Amino acid sequence: MNLIAAVDKNWAIGNKGQLLVRIPADHRMFRQETLGKVVVYGRKTLETFPLAQPLDRRVNIVLSTNPDYKVKNAIVAHSIEELLKELEQYPSEDIYIIGGESIYRQMLPYCDTAHITKVDYAYEADAYFPNLDRDPEWEVTADSDEQTYFDIAYTFIRYERVKAGSNR
Repeated sequence: MNLIAAVDKNWAIGNKGQLLVRIPADHRMFRQETLGKVVVYGRKTLETFPLAQPLDRRVNIVLSTNPDYKVKNAIVAHSIEELLKELEQYPSEDIYIIGGESIYRQMLPYCDTAHITKVDYAYEADAYFPNLDRDPEWEVTADSDEQTYFDIAYTFIRYERVKAGSNR
């Protein structure tokens, strides 16, 4: 399974329910990676989407502990166990965890690849992605040249879970 996120220098991902920054190339990369795939996210993340609607041309799975929560054009799972059972029917490489903070933390142990857009700036934030640079189970396997959008510098970085028994 994949994680996909844009983070700042401190691995922050959001503030007051909103993304920290909007970078068109990051949105293009996200769309290219997830189109036709399965996206998994929480209710609060759904509420940040345009018109609070699921993403088109993807299988949308929303995690919510509210047993009465329903979303048109999305599957709702009410626990991690229910979510994992639902995900069994899809190829692991086609599943993308897209947020927010609690979903990333809960799903991190089940994922083996992370697509991170790292922004070279520290924003005011209240939501964070787990810091993969400090996690010995993860290593950088690819990164782009630094890019800029106006005065915002960023890079696309791919992390992969270190395979047991591999030499680092």
